[in-house]
Amino acid sequence: MMLIERVDVLRAAVRHVKARHPFDIVAWVVLPEHLHAIWSLPPDDADFSTRWMLIKAGFSRRVERVEPIGLSRLRKGERGLWQRRFWEHQIRNAEDLQRHIDYVHINPVKHGHVERASEWSWSSIHHYIRTGLLTVDWAGAPFAIGSDAGRDD
Repeated sequence: MMLIERVDVLRAAVRHVKARHPFDIVAWVVLPEHLHAIWSLPPDDADFSTRWMLIKAGFSRRVERVEPIGLSRLRKGERGLWQRRFWEHQIRNAEDLQRHIDYVHINPVKHGHVERASEWSWSSIHHYIRTGLLTVDWAGAPFAIGSDAGRDD
């Protein structure tokens, strides 16, 4: 819950890192216990790791220590807010990009937080709606991830 309860701190950490290590946010969603992001980095710059490390550290330094911490993390002086690694994927083409943007935006529905992606406050879907790229009812209820709904066979 800390990520959405303290989303203002997360946004500040992102702004701080973007000012020093530029990147564009293509899509982003913040959920109670994790987040998904698609970034575009400057040409000849593939350093996602530094950016994530700085965002995580900036957020962690500014929020209270209330999360449970395992012994392994305690010994290393780590917080229990973040997983140690992140999953990185280089977008291959326009279709791949669209699939990943859709995945980011549908995540709150997939996790049962809302019935319609546009109902989730902490998502870049609202930018896509404002600019006319998506409608408010995009992927609206009823929606089932991995269902056979809509198949013709």
